[in-house]
Amino acid sequence: MRIPRWSEPVGHNLLVPEYKRQISELAELMEEFRLGEAQLQIEELRIAFRRRPAARAAVTELTESHDAAPAEEAPEEIPEPAAPKGTPITSPMNGIYYASPSPASPPFVKEGETIQAGQVVGLIEAMKVFNEIPSTVSGVVLKLVAETGAVVQPGDVLLYIG
Repeated sequence: MRIPRWSEPVGHNLLVPEYKRQISELAELMEEFRLGEAQLQIEELRIAFRRRPAARAAVTELTESHDAAPAEEAPEEIPEPAAPKGTPITSPMNGIYYASPSPASPPFVKEGETIQAGQVVGLIEAMKVFNEIPSTVSGVVLKLVAETGAVVQPGDVLLYIG
């Protein structure tokens, strides 16, 4: 595949600087909405972004900087965060998480509170529709993970029940 020059039109008569602008916008949207993946496709050009987990990125940086460091220095170990105990309640969909029914209302659940299976623990707004998120188990709320206003994806942990 031949790489176009800066002044050459490519797919849909866009110039390479226009592609750069669209790629930058896609990267900004990924950061703004904390997306794990995103892609841009215009005719035969397809660009995909995939976010690396933070711990893996830090190890990569340490490995790259290790080459420039003296041989006797070893890279610093990054401890694995301890997994919270309890049953995770996860997001079933993409959307914006809310811990309470309205900004002035108290949250659906608080840490240390005992809840029942089926009890609403939060809301996820998707396409202007608010979806109730029920607990799948009964128990005590051990840890609230998601914050009100956070963009969540399927599988993101909202809270832990023990």
